[in-house]
Amino acid sequence: MPREWDATTYDALTLPHEQWGRGVLDRLRLTGDEVVLDAGCGTGRDAAALRARWPGVRLVALDGSQQMLEVARTRLGDKRVTYVQADLMAPLPVEEPVDAVMSVAAFHWVPDHDLLFSHLAAVMRPGARLASDCGGRGNVAEVTRAIAQVTGEEPSEWEFADDVGTRARLETAGFAVEDVRLRPDPFRCEDEVVLETYLATVVLGTHLDARPADEHAAFVREVRRALSAPVVDYVRLEIEAVRR
Repeated sequence: MPREWDATTYDALTLPHEQWGRGVLDRLRLTGDEVVLDAGCGTGRDAAALRARWPGVRLVALDGSQQMLEVARTRLGDKRVTYVQADLMAPLPVEEPVDAVMSVAAFHWVPDHDLLFSHLAAVMRPGARLASDCGGRGNVAEVTRAIAQVTGEEPSEWEFADDVGTRARLETAGFAVEDVRLRPDPFRCEDEVVLETYLATVVLGTHLDARPADEHAAFVREVRRALSAPVVDYVRLEIEAVRR
């Protein structure tokens, strides 16, 4: 099941996700009157940017975290927005077919991408566009090494797919693929306090969930110190496809 997030702390951070979101919106190619599914909407930052560009769209804001949806509702309101709490690993409870799907920094939390793309295709009209960004093959490899150094185990909560396999999965699910690519995009943060807050909120949540609260700060500090540089070594998997 999707985990709950500290949505308030997450929303207060300055995130590289905002730049990723702008790229996704650039690839949507909307006319402005579509129904758009934001798959993994988080706190609604990208959805707000979407509505600023195209005020006439109707939005389905979907996330597995109730806390994320509550912050999104505060940001977006209820006008022309439907909120759905759902797991992308299950068939999506969307009432009508959508004209486009956007997703920013969410798909790597879904362990089975065959199911993911099948469930998205099932709620998309023929010709509907999918534009997304998520962690891809090689994403946070240095952070993963640091976690393994501290815990003695390789983290397994992410699915960082490659471009070739993703293209094949999309085609099998019923998409015509326009482009799938991997793009390195490291995030550097010299401020140790900010970096630890970022790691705790964005990267290490599942590890902290498994530990008592009084151990969280020490664990995050150990991981931060185990990094070879104050960098979260992101590699983005960017998708552009159309529902056949």
